Parts: sequence; C-alpha cells; structure tokens
Amino acid sequence: MSDRAPITRRLAAFIAGTTPETLPEEVVAYSKQLIFDGIGTLVSATHPSVTASAGIGAFAMAQGGAGRATLIGREAKVDVVNAALANGTLGYASDFEPHHPEAILHPIAVMLPTALALCEAEGRNGRDLVTAVALGCEITYRVSMALDPRELYALGFHPSAIAGSFGAAAAAAYLLRLSAEQTVRTLGLAALQTSGMMAWQDDPREDARPFQMGLGARNGVTAALLAQGGFGAPDRIFDGGHTVLKAYSRVADPAPLTDGLGAVWDGVMELAIKPYPCVSFLHPALDALEALLSRHALASSDIRAIRLRFADAGAHCVDGNPLKGHNAQYVLPVRAALGRLSYLDLFHDRRLSDPEVARLAESATVERDFGEFEARFPDFYIGEVTLTLADDQELRERCDIARGYPESPLSGAEIETKFRSIVGEVADQSRTDRLAEAAASIHEAASVEALAALLGQAPHRGLGAETQNREANRNSTREKSNEVSLH
Repeated sequence: MSDRAPITRRLAAFIAGTTPETLPEEVVAYSKQLIFDGIGTLVSATHPSVTASAGIGAFAMAQGGAGRATLIGREAKVDVVNAALANGTLGYASDFEPHHPEAILHPIAVMLPTALALCEAEGRNGRDLVTAVALGCEITYRVSMALDPRELYALGFHPSAIAGSFGAAAAAAYLLRLSAEQTVRTLGLAALQTSGMMAWQDDPREDARPFQMGLGARNGVTAALLAQGGFGAPDRIFDGGHTVLKAYSRVADPAPLTDGLGAVWDGVMELAIKPYPCVSFLHPALDALEALLSRHALASSDIRAIRLRFADAGAHCVDGNPLKGHNAQYVLPVRAALGRLSYLDLFHDRRLSDPEVARLAESATVERDFGEFEARFPDFYIGEVTLTLADDQELRERCDIARGYPESPLSGAEIETKFRSIVGEVADQSRTDRLAEAAASIHEAASVEALAALLGQAPHRGLGAETQNREANRNSTREKSNEVSLH
C-alpha cells in the first residue's frame, strides 16, 4: 500500500489489528449495556404498527432468498446483506436506540444488526459481537467528527447514514477477519455507497427515516464482502483525490480520524441511552417538562400553552417537523396530556384521537435561539420549556444534559424496565424473560444462535399494555401526569 494514504492505512491497520483483548474493560462493560438496550429496541420495532418493519422485511424475504442470517421478527433467514438492511432499518424505527449527542449519531442501530448478521453467518461468538459493535461505533464517531456533524446537517446529510457506513464496514471487516489491505478497500467501497439525505423528513410514514440506518449496515457489509473477494476499490478515501472529507463537508478536519486512536473510545463511552422514544434533540426539553409537571403537580388542563426554546442550528429538525417523533409541537403535548410517551405514538397520531393532545399541540411553539444555545450546539442540546398556565402564570425550566447521558446515566433497573416495557408490546412474558437473559449474557455466549432464534420469532399480536390498557388508563394517567414512565 502506498504512502500517499497514511490516514486510510492507519485506520485500516487499527481495524484489522483490533481483538477482544485490545478493548479497555470499561468499553466492554458499557458496550454490553448499549447492546442490551439496542436489542430491546430492535424487537420493539416488529410491532405491526411500525410500517417500516413490515415493508423492509417483506422486501428482504422477496429479494434475499434462503441464507444464514436471521430476519428479526420474521421466522426466516436470508443472506447477510439483506439481513443487515432489514434489521438495520428496525434499529432506528422506534427512535428509542442509543445515540451520540456530540456527533449526532445513532450508531448502535447500524452496528448491532451488522454484527448480528455476520456473527450468525460466520459462527462468531459473543465477545466478537461486542468487539465489532464497539469498533464500529468508534469509527462512526471519528468519521462524523472529522466531517463535522453540524456541517452535514447544514448540507442536508444525515451523519448516521454517512458515517455509519464506515462504522459498519469496520465491524464487518473485523468479523470477516480481513487483512489491513482488504480493509483499505472495504473503506473505499463503503465510501462509494454512502448516502443519507435528510429528505427522509418529508416521509410522514416514518419509513424513510430508519431506512437510513439499514442502508449504513447494508453498505458496510457489502463493502467488506466485496473486498474479501478481491474486488477493486479506492485506496486513499480519506487522503487524496475525491475524498469523503471533500465530498460531504466544507470544513472537514482529518485530525479526529486518528487522534488518540485505540487509546480514546469516545465513540462508545459518550453514547447516551434514551429514556424517551423521539429525536434526541428533544430529550433535555422533555426532562424540563417532567420537572415542571412534577414540581407544580400540574394536570394538562392547567396548561394553556407550551413554548420550547432551542438552538437555531437544530431547530429545523424539531419545529413543525412532519415526523411525529421529531416534532416538538407533538412530542411535548403528548407527554403533558397523556402522562407518558410511547414509541407507538410515532405511528398513531394522538392529535386525531385525543382532544387534549390536539389542544396542546395547537398551543405549542418553538423559539429559535441564536445566542448561548446556538453556540453550545451540538455539544449540548439545551432545551428551555415555558408553560403558560390557564391563569396566565408562566413557569420556565431549562435542561442542558438529559437523563441517559453519561453525565446523568440511567440506572441498570431503569434500562431493564425500558427493555421489558417495549419488548412486552410484541412478546409474551416467557419470551421477554428469555430475550432479556440472552441479551444480558451475550458477551459470554459461545455463539449468537440462541439470541438469533429468539429475535427471529414473530411478534405476539394482541399483547402489550399499549394495546390493552391505553383507553382504560387514560383518565387516571392525566390526573397523575407528573409520573415518569419509560413506556
């Protein structure tokens, strides 16, 4: 390999040289938590309300044929490329997956399906799965930071899809045991497939949004398999010629690609676990709303209007967005009116079925901040919520760091409660218990076969508190709107 590509070669050498033993203990420990949470999110997306799951699953079965990788919730196996595409789409469908605030990423949604498909097909063990996920998250983070996630958003690109293709390529190269030279070509082939336009915001079905993560997983797996077979590729994709850095950014800085490589794992250790199923930009605002509702013992009928103040650079993503999970004027009223926020609220418009949600949604506005909030974005998704009460009193609360961030982590009990709540929408108690056990112990597993078998089972229709208890509990929920729920 030529010296004209020092950055690309260094990244490839790092990926090819990674082993389970090279991961720091704290990276392994946190990766296990992230994977546990990610598995719950994947399973939740098999709910029949999640249209992206149905569409992409049917596509994979029609195109993929028989194979060695499980389709989650489909009781079928297909080739690893189509499994990565379909399961990667599920990874982001519920909008409940771990995310990286600084790099504006959802890497677990890409890396976990990539690693599951190849571990199953190649007979890799649980340690390999954890290593692949951690490695992929780290590479994804470094690519996003080199491109500058604010710049990607400004140009209309989704960092998770662009950078995620490289993370999936790294995870796949590791699991296929590719050499450094093959990994150079894997990175080049991943670059040729990168996509991820923010145009998915104009799809109110919420199918195109998670499809971006499926594309990232598919791209990485495809690139690694082609490179394994000797397919030619660009060999200096981060260094010269038509580089990724020039293609997707006007302010790119290659330094984050290699600074502290192997010693600093911020791509894993700075990931946040979501307590709310919606865009992460709204999480601090939801914490602020929770605080106001609880502190003042407010019922939704006490509230006349809701106002959110947010950084201008990210406001376009939450101000009147057609997607319910990205719409501040929907998410905050649902929490205030119904006393909880469910991932199924992304697929059933509560404004149409609940007059109180509709009333508060009409009252809700977003104010764009061009000062401190803007200057600190995206390191901080500062949200300031102002409630105007029926008596004209105004209550205001600001939150800089949301629950679930490394600075304010969810407890193990909270993470398990979330897992059981969302998995319980599609699985009976026995399957939920077995999935929780398999997910929690995956690092020690000799293979991923048992977990894959559980993941492959079809959703148990007719179950779930969402389906059975929503109407019965609605009135009492409103009276207790200060109660926090991970459901």
